[in-house]
Amino acid sequence: MTATETTEPTEPTGTTETRTAELPEIAEPARVTPKDARQLTRLFLDRLAVLEEGTREYQYARNTLIEMNVSLVRFAASRFRNRGSGEMEDVVQVGTIGLIKAIDRFDLTREVEFTSFAIPYIVGEIKRFFRDTSWAVHVPRRLQEARVELAKATEELRSRLGRTPTLSELSQLMCLSEKEVDEARLASNGYVSSSLDAAISNGDEGETALADFIGTDDHALELVEDFNALAPLIAGLDDR
Repeated sequence: MTATETTEPTEPTGTTETRTAELPEIAEPARVTPKDARQLTRLFLDRLAVLEEGTREYQYARNTLIEMNVSLVRFAASRFRNRGSGEMEDVVQVGTIGLIKAIDRFDLTREVEFTSFAIPYIVGEIKRFFRDTSWAVHVPRRLQEARVELAKATEELRSRLGRTPTLSELSQLMCLSEKEVDEARLASNGYVSSSLDAAISNGDEGETALADFIGTDDHALELVEDFNALAPLIAGLDDR
């Protein structure tokens, strides 16, 4: 039988009736049922391990594995539905990166189901996405991670000492320089932003918003630029 000939419809739900390079040709991988996906995933991973990277067969096996297991990503993403950061489709796309990493790193010799192996990768990518996008102001990842460590160290020392720890004490516990600890403190200010319309007091004279404490524009500052621009021209004039 050639690769283009058809067979009896014995494949799991979502597959066509042809076979290519020892793998079932699946027309719509995303519509394969979870039960069939588990069986087919093992078959495709077995074949992927011996195929040459970059070949058409390799790309077919890898892409089919990704599409068949997108339901895993959606399942993991559903845990973060109430986090309120971005559209769920964005979260699924990020989680798919974790799925791809799991496919590329899965070791068939290990006695573990692919599902159990892939979920931590998917969830890890999604958590990293929320960590990177939850900041009101973008700061380097180094400082984002330092902020988390700073919070842990501060809480630990506060419990141990019964007071707010000093910069030096935090520096010693975190094994960072005082400058780096101070940078982490400043970075913490970028994690949450406040609306200028947010009420900060509600006294007898009415509600006070943060914007009420922000100074107004000083129009005289505009004259400074004019004076600097005119100064060399004025210096070139004669006495008259």
